[in-house]
Amino acid sequence: MAADSSQKWILMTTAQTPTNIAVIKYWGKRDEGLILAVNDSISVTLDPQHLCTTTTVAVSPMFQSDRMWLNGKEISLSGGRYQNCLREIRSRASKIEDEKKGIKITKKDWEKLHVHIASYNNFPTAAGLASSAAGFACLGNILLFSIFLFFFLAKLMNVQEDQGKLSAIARQGSGSACRSLYGGFVKWVMGNEENGSDSIAVQLQDEKHWDELVIIIAVVSSRQKETSSTSGMRDSVETSLLLQHRAKEVVPKRIIEMEEAIKNHDFPSFARLTCADSNQFHAVCLDTSPPIFYMNDTSHRIISCVEKWNRSEGTPQVAYTFDAGPNAVLIARDRKVAANLLQRLLYYFPPHSDTDLNSYVIGDKSILGDVGVEEMKDVEALPPPPETKDQIPAQKQRGAVSYFICTRPGKGPVLLSDESQALLNPESGLPKIVWKLDAEGVEGKWRVTAPTSQSKRRDDWNSVIQIIAYANSPFI
Repeated sequence: MAADSSQKWILMTTAQTPTNIAVIKYWGKRDEGLILAVNDSISVTLDPQHLCTTTTVAVSPMFQSDRMWLNGKEISLSGGRYQNCLREIRSRASKIEDEKKGIKITKKDWEKLHVHIASYNNFPTAAGLASSAAGFACLGNILLFSIFLFFFLAKLMNVQEDQGKLSAIARQGSGSACRSLYGGFVKWVMGNEENGSDSIAVQLQDEKHWDELVIIIAVVSSRQKETSSTSGMRDSVETSLLLQHRAKEVVPKRIIEMEEAIKNHDFPSFARLTCADSNQFHAVCLDTSPPIFYMNDTSHRIISCVEKWNRSEGTPQVAYTFDAGPNAVLIARDRKVAANLLQRLLYYFPPHSDTDLNSYVIGDKSILGDVGVEEMKDVEALPPPPETKDQIPAQKQRGAVSYFICTRPGKGPVLLSDESQALLNPESGLPKIVWKLDAEGVEGKWRVTAPTSQSKRRDDWNSVIQIIAYANSPFI
């Protein structure tokens, strides 16, 4: 029997899930338990090559409980959301037979088998790039937890459900999660049924539909936000009259207009709607009691730069949007505009002189070549943007931006066939990545490799630990 703890097999799967950024925001729930939104929302999935979570999910009769590690740190799975998610996915699991490994799991066995989950984000956690705790939440990124939990466990447990139905389950972990089960442009339909059965994600267009778009993210802060998305939404629903007006009167019309803009590659309309909805979302936050402040002075400065440039051109070149945090997501109409955008950003927000340019602009670094920047001296030599001509150039804010990520619309979750990319040890089911403090108390990420047969004792693990990064690395 598969659930017999005397058996030593471990079944694993590894995949990458993308994050998404909403261009028509989800803010507020009409049902906290089922995670049912007060309005529809639309997002663009970001290229997982540049922004993603890599996750390994394992199941074994040897495991004594469900366990999860995010970026090497174990987090509790005792919360109601997590347990609801696990219960839903287990109820849909199908039988599995792997003759090569001698594994046979019946549908009933899944009720007794525990899972181990290890997940690693290549972007800042809890900073509000794709909110919902945007994917960046306390207790570990509930959004991406939901995405990988349902995508990976559905694959691991041979769940026979279509993506739409899976998105309805993923929604119960975090609303925004359902939108990342697809690539390209995705709509989360709020639905009308009390049980939430019609509150699902649907793909409007795939990632190739509007592939000339380029996205630059200005990471203003990777610190955890003071007000979580969950508590912020609750306060807004209870106290903001603007939220009620937005959900009933404004968003329904914007959804229709945004779908048309995406379908027709109408960038002026797309930019107008994206910027307006972002601004209104933050207006709702200010209309909340007590008021919520997600953006900061640098965020406002970025908006001012984009608005001034767009006005000088007579038509929008760039759209901006901010989730529940200070980080700016800037969407350029094409690569040429993206190069001009990055040039402006580097001019207004240059790094400190000792900064490595390769860590200041990450993701698709080829755009730097379009800008004509190869090293720090090129950044210092950048001329002021034309729209500042005959005016006093705005003061530069050196170091105000931590780094920039250049990316584009991308595909949905993908399975990884390379077993070496697994985050869990195939023999123990425990993470290959752990977190330690160095001699100065700096937290860092270490990779642990499996010990040899001559080095099985716990004390011998120190001999096989290697530092591979520090927590303040821009890639973490």
